[in-house]
Amino acid sequence: MNKLDPAQLAGYEDDFALWSAEQAVLIRAGKFDRVDLENVAEELESLGRGDKYQIDSRMEVLLAHLLKWEFQPGQRSSSWKATLFEQRYRIGRLLKESPSLRGRPGEMLDGSYVIGRFEAIKETKLPEAVFPETCPYTIEQILDPDFLPGQL
Repeated sequence: MNKLDPAQLAGYEDDFALWSAEQAVLIRAGKFDRVDLENVAEELESLGRGDKYQIDSRMEVLLAHLLKWEFQPGQRSSSWKATLFEQRYRIGRLLKESPSLRGRPGEMLDGSYVIGRFEAIKETKLPEAVFPETCPYTIEQILDPDFLPGQL
């Protein structure tokens, strides 16, 4: 979007995509007096929250698959291995792009494990008691692309 009608700027609540494009044009043009500063600031903050949520969500999937890998050895598949690779890779990429979030996986491990464990129980239909109540893996193991539990 290169041109905008200064008399008819889109409202934040009315058309988010158009509002975003218009705000970018205003900022690039140095027309800061026209920028919707409060909502722009809110959106910038949400970008960081989105990365945090994405790390947490990927950790939950990763932990569920590590548990399934360890406690259902007869069901191991290349699909599970691919999921382990993908989640680790994507977490690593997020951490590389935002180094300030490097501690996030470890900080949220307990909560991520609760959800990952729940998913593993649900998907495997194994008794809840099969899965440890606390995470049996270190954060280093979880993020290590070569770590597979239950294998020497």
